[in-house]
Amino acid sequence: MPARNHNQWKANPPLKGGEWIDSRIYSDPEIYEQELEDIFKKVWVPICHESELPDPYDFRTATIAREPVVVARGPDNVVRAFLNVCPHRGMMIERRPSGSFEEAAPSGNPKRMTCMFHGWQYDMKGNCVYISREKEGYQDRLCKEDTGLRRLRCEVNFGGFIWVSLDDKVMSLEDWCGDAFKCIRKPLEAEPLEIFHYHKAVIGTNYKLWHDTNSEFYHDFMHYHNRVTGFNDAYFARENTAFKHGHVNVGSFEVQYDEYEGFESRAELSFPGLPPNQWYMVDLFPGMNFNLRGSALRCDIVTPLGPDKVMIEFRGFGLKSDTPEERRTRIDHHNSIWGPFGRNLHEDLIGVAGQGSAMLPGSENRRILHGRHENNLIHDEVGMRHYYDEWGKWMNRLPSDPSQPYMPAEAAE
Repeated sequence: MPARNHNQWKANPPLKGGEWIDSRIYSDPEIYEQELEDIFKKVWVPICHESELPDPYDFRTATIAREPVVVARGPDNVVRAFLNVCPHRGMMIERRPSGSFEEAAPSGNPKRMTCMFHGWQYDMKGNCVYISREKEGYQDRLCKEDTGLRRLRCEVNFGGFIWVSLDDKVMSLEDWCGDAFKCIRKPLEAEPLEIFHYHKAVIGTNYKLWHDTNSEFYHDFMHYHNRVTGFNDAYFARENTAFKHGHVNVGSFEVQYDEYEGFESRAELSFPGLPPNQWYMVDLFPGMNFNLRGSALRCDIVTPLGPDKVMIEFRGFGLKSDTPEERRTRIDHHNSIWGPFGRNLHEDLIGVAGQGSAMLPGSENRRILHGRHENNLIHDEVGMRHYYDEWGKWMNRLPSDPSQPYMPAEAAE
């Protein structure tokens, strides 16, 4: 059949409702702004892991939907989250990505969060404890008790990850994603975890395109390593299971690492209760991923920076109880697959960068296909259909025509 002309190229594919989407949802600036307001400001986001704040007064900063956030461990060992914004003049309080408040900042005191602009100080519970020339400037019209930081919902759960929401009325974290975590929860919570790897990438693509690479395994044809070590009957029998709120997890199978030249079996090391060389994946709406692959856990956290730009933070985890030899093994196993120069990660990033280059803001809208059905098994695109149906509900937009209000796939068809 000859290549298609423009009208044929623009025509809807011969698929059912929910089996394709309009590329405008990846490129339209107005849609992106709505996503920040209607999704990212209303859900739970895993900011980091408790092992990144091992001691009292340790902190880490992040951003959710353009809002600067700081999480800090108090002297009572409780982790709390606040907007990283001084209520005086809207100055960002802490500019470092991480560190400790135990030592004094140049313009402040020890064990205090200090705004360098005018020297206002806050304790680890977010209370304002010092206003420079308070009485002289405000007399009795404003006092420290009126000017605490904006506290945020914060929980530590699912293996010690620190979750934050900008929405005071957000549902409980357990209700939000507990069911999707059941497949890996016991291994993650059997012993304390510890981070051993961190890097980040800023990619010219939409955040949903990165999440797509974690939601579907059909692109394993791109990964030579995965084809060699995994394309067998057990691999193709893996199930994709959809959960409420747009989450998906993928069942396990045994990876044959020794089938790849230069690799050996990784059965020597696993997570508590996890059989050797297993591989589970949990994808959380709107774009977070937990990937437990035998001896190491990988977590991806996305921070959208624009319709065509996303920051992805990659973390690798082992057990806090690891011996030095075990830790070296976990690091090698993790980084040889998912490090910046690992066997798989760079290929995924090249894939989504290519999509981003073809779907820049202002580009012509086109049809993106999610119509593969293989009995909810590994190459079925059920996870993507489930994700975009949930996206449509949150946005009240029809994924196949975002100018129209959301309706179920059957009605859209």
